[in-house]
Amino acid sequence: QVQLVESGGGLVQAGGSLRLSCAASGRTFSNYAMAWFRQAPGKEREFVAAISWSGGSTYYADSLKGRFTISRDNAKNTVYLQMNSLKPEDTAVYYCAADSRVLLYRRIGEYEYWGQGTQVTVSS
Repeated sequence: QVQLVESGGGLVQAGGSLRLSCAASGRTFSNYAMAWFRQAPGKEREFVAAISWSGGSTYYADSLKGRFTISRDNAKNTVYLQMNSLKPEDTAVYYCAADSRVLLYRRIGEYEYWGQGTQVTVSS
């Protein structure tokens, strides 16, 4: 079992920045690929970004590339999502996900473990 706890969400004005964190526990963190997904009200959960177990490979939703950056610190068992130039349409609950056998990083079904989510609200 892997436990994931997100933090860092909140209310921010358009154009602002936030950094989300996801702290993992329970298994060897460095064995797991990590990802961020988000779900806006009335919409399906969508892929945001992912990072390989080593941090050597990163993947982004095309629409977010350049504004969001995913990173990880295996010594701290934590993955981060730096979000810049935030827009009202970025408002959503952001979820952290993990799995040890990811092939298709953008596919939601690849991830076995999920956090409870953290709310990000961007005001205009």
